[in-house]
Amino acid sequence: MKKYPAIALVEFGDIAKGVYTTDAIIKKASISVLKCGTISSGRYLALFGGSTGAVDESYREGLEVGQDSIIDHVFLPDIHPVVHDGLLGKRARKGWAGSMAIIETPTIACNVRAAELALKGTPVGLVEIRLADSWLAGKGVSFYFGDLHDIQAAVDIAVGALKDSHVDVLYQIVTSPHEALSQQVAHTTHFEVSELMELDGEVV
Repeated sequence: MKKYPAIALVEFGDIAKGVYTTDAIIKKASISVLKCGTISSGRYLALFGGSTGAVDESYREGLEVGQDSIIDHVFLPDIHPVVHDGLLGKRARKGWAGSMAIIETPTIACNVRAAELALKGTPVGLVEIRLADSWLAGKGVSFYFGDLHDIQAAVDIAVGALKDSHVDVLYQIVTSPHEALSQQVAHTTHFEVSELMELDGEVV
């Protein structure tokens, strides 16, 4: 997986302006368009990376051209490597334990900001960050693991910063998740593709 020093994300409320602005973003500087396309709730998402200077130039162009059609946006000039890989689809399927936190946000970009703050401010791990799948109705959600005090600190940092920016963020800490839940989250957080995990208990 190629590493990009900087990554930016721009989230549009309408598809037509999103496509038009993404074209302007690409043309402005020498960047790599990592992903772009329609997402749920009739939105359009552009994710691009490259050198810090090039990404900054294209990002500013996107904000100028997109203007009122932009729902949210984020520019990460020195992106955390785990957030970088998470944005490109990598997830921690194994090797995580301890407490778990879930951060849910109304837009994708602010969830990316939350992940960057949590991982740069604490030693927690990132299970996954879900950006734009059809099950989330435009929301962003991320899952974290680590020692309870680190998880609490990560939530305090990330959620606190979002609330200071008047983001309607939801979160939950699971202090000691059941092994079955941990295994399920490690496998997937999508109900549709989750595996049946039968537990010992009463059978009628």
